[in-house]
Amino acid sequence: MAAVWQQVLALDARYNANRTANNPQFRTLYIRRRSQLLRENAKEERDPAIRRNYLKLRGQLLVQRYGPVTEQSSVKSRSLSARSNSRVTLEASDAFDDVRWNTSRSPFQGSSGVVPTCSAEASRAIVGGTSIEENYAFAGMYHIFDQHSKAVTAVRFANDDLWRLACCSMDCTLSICQLVPFPASVVLVLRGHTQGVTDFEWSLSNDLIVSSSLDGTVRLWNTQDGTCLREVADMFKGELLSCVFQPMNNNMTVVGNSTGYVQVLNVSTGIYLRGGCSKVAGKVLSLAFESSGHILWAGDDKGVVISFLFDIASGKLTKGRRIVISEDHPVTSLSSRNWISREARDPSVLVNCASNSLLLFRVADAEGSLKLKRKFYIQHTHLGIHSSFCPIMSFRQGACVVSGSEDSCVYFFDVERETKPCVNKLQGHSAPVLDVCFNYDESLLASSDAEGTVIIWKREKK
Repeated sequence: MAAVWQQVLALDARYNANRTANNPQFRTLYIRRRSQLLRENAKEERDPAIRRNYLKLRGQLLVQRYGPVTEQSSVKSRSLSARSNSRVTLEASDAFDDVRWNTSRSPFQGSSGVVPTCSAEASRAIVGGTSIEENYAFAGMYHIFDQHSKAVTAVRFANDDLWRLACCSMDCTLSICQLVPFPASVVLVLRGHTQGVTDFEWSLSNDLIVSSSLDGTVRLWNTQDGTCLREVADMFKGELLSCVFQPMNNNMTVVGNSTGYVQVLNVSTGIYLRGGCSKVAGKVLSLAFESSGHILWAGDDKGVVISFLFDIASGKLTKGRRIVISEDHPVTSLSSRNWISREARDPSVLVNCASNSLLLFRVADAEGSLKLKRKFYIQHTHLGIHSSFCPIMSFRQGACVVSGSEDSCVYFFDVERETKPCVNKLQGHSAPVLDVCFNYDESLLASSDAEGTVIIWKREKK
């Protein structure tokens, strides 16, 4: 009976934008509640004819109430949807986010293009049926931070948080900022590094931050009072250029250094793990895990990305694949996502390469091979430019990524659009934009630049 309730939900989704046009929060609440009730109802054994009759009557009532609604999808999409006969529910789709690489149906077998589903149509309705340009119409500035005297190399909102973010800078400090109550303020400055801070990450619970620095140390910070809980020097006495928490075990952190070593550190004990060290050809500028923590990618200054298989129990690293992105052009940013959108389910990796390129790759196999899917032009030749997936892109029509650039602009690209993929461009920085980050509901965007300025952009109100 799942197919019938999916059709009912898709029918409701098509009319959702007509309900309380000026109250998108109600539309979101309504469609989520309908999905919950329909899933519960579908578990009961009932005559299929009754369900089909209900679908027919509901369609007639909605037409009487709101009038006929024109399908937003193309003829090609409709024909593909008819042939697919998909039986995936919203509940099952959400479970896809927790991909396991050893499942019988590998996530790497997905199509490289869009796969329309009724679930995707319902997801689009959650945001009111707006276009991707409207979804990412950031223009106004919510706040400007200038507490750092040198380049802000990374900016991150706390996990699942609307109003708290942190920055790290080449002025040797990190800062934690709170955006409410207004006016926004800097609540903590983390001091201890003796040279520029190159990277940092929040723990899953947001109670810790790990940071790496040119002084050759990785530090663990308490985000409540700003105290440094642990300082560990690099085993090979190199500059530390990147760091990332193991997503399934935040006791483990992976760091990359200037001598080409990728190392796994237990931050609780301060001990580097046996078997958790591997050498690559160049300086390790960027690191990213896939969501289950079983694959790690490392990007170096030689233009190469190396994949590693990560044993979560022991912290052991095993080299997987070597992917040449662009020879002798540094790979300055890596980020991973299981879906590009709810309609395009390929696990993907977003790469910034100092060859004027932002590249989107499809993860091709369980060893982390990457296949190029899209390439976008941005100005990027030598600085540490970063990019990001938009956090709730799976609910959008289309799929968006955002990147900094050496021309001092922030760019939004629709990865499913073949022509004119740039859907927005933010101008406000007076120096190259090094990093970008959304809060979890995409209402705010933070961008940092090479002069130490952080701009918080707010979504344009319609």
